[in-house]
Amino acid sequence: MSDKGLIVLAAGGTGGHVFPAEALARELQGRGYRLALLTDKRGDVYGGALGQMETHQVRAGGIAGKGPIAKLKSIVKLALGTLQARGLLKRLAPKAVVGFGGYASIPTMMAASLAGFPTVLHEQNAILGRANRLLASRVAAIAVSFPDNRGIPASAEAKVTHTGMPVRDAILKLRGTPYPSFTDNRPLEVMVLGGSQGARVLSDVIPDAVAKLSDELKARLHLTQQCRPEDLDRVKARYAELGINAELASFFDDVPERLASAHLVISRSGASTVAEVLAIGRPAMLVPYRYATDDHQSLNAHAVDEVGAGWLIPEIDFTPESLAARMESMFGMPAILEKAAVAADKTGRPDAAMCLADLVEDVLKTENERQAA
Repeated sequence: MSDKGLIVLAAGGTGGHVFPAEALARELQGRGYRLALLTDKRGDVYGGALGQMETHQVRAGGIAGKGPIAKLKSIVKLALGTLQARGLLKRLAPKAVVGFGGYASIPTMMAASLAGFPTVLHEQNAILGRANRLLASRVAAIAVSFPDNRGIPASAEAKVTHTGMPVRDAILKLRGTPYPSFTDNRPLEVMVLGGSQGARVLSDVIPDAVAKLSDELKARLHLTQQCRPEDLDRVKARYAELGINAELASFFDDVPERLASAHLVISRSGASTVAEVLAIGRPAMLVPYRYATDDHQSLNAHAVDEVGAGWLIPEIDFTPESLAARMESMFGMPAILEKAAVAADKTGRPDAAMCLADLVEDVLKTENERQAA
């Protein structure tokens, strides 16, 4: 395959920023592009395609929620990082630069826009993040994961394309797995994903909700639950006390397979989790992390609720009593879950990485035409 040139990815931080970068990297490599990653100090822990590509670290620092002195230090880091990134980009001479939000991407995207490189942003959540908001007016194109995305500046609305949220290959390989049946002798599979922030409420509420279920439902229930390490022992003990068939861990390396076998997912509503659940086509109860920046998890969950693929449950309403009542109702009338599974499957975007790569190539084409004019 011919070498189409180098494309730089700017990403770092949480999975919501890194997973789509990983998916785009694989797609662009398949199309004949070379890739380099500009990231922050966390960049040396990435695996997969990101871990194998040429990687450079630049200084970066978050500003939101910090005091005046800490903010000043972060601003200095961002300024120094922009100078670092400018030097790197001058040497690398990429065809385009793609940013995935978060403060780790700001120095590279700022340097790229100042130097005149074609630039694309990808936004994972249903509201444009603060870093992407800062950069929106400077870039050539903005890709969004949800069709109704908030926070887009009026000056940047014409740049927006709905590509969806790219997901891992392991998820895509299981797309199309039939939704599990509700035969009398089959366990009812519930998958609980805590996420990295604020997962304790799931560990607190779900065992007490399960305790309130009918004996018949308890006997058929099989729970797979992700917990914080410090919560594992007490949650295990509680399920053992209740006689519940449960598997608990702080990390599962086979999440895609477990999602595919689930009748119901109970989870936070981070962008990556939502995209993966939709891509596999499973109904979800989504409990947004109430302290998420700009309440983006509530907006993500609302987008799922709106199309009938799941249910938004505000944390204040996520009680053992309400959850037990919902589970009894849903498992008592499986058609509710089956209908939501169909909606989830229709909403999932298995082509998101391809659409995002198409957008990058469109920007390159536009730039080539401009230069030839």
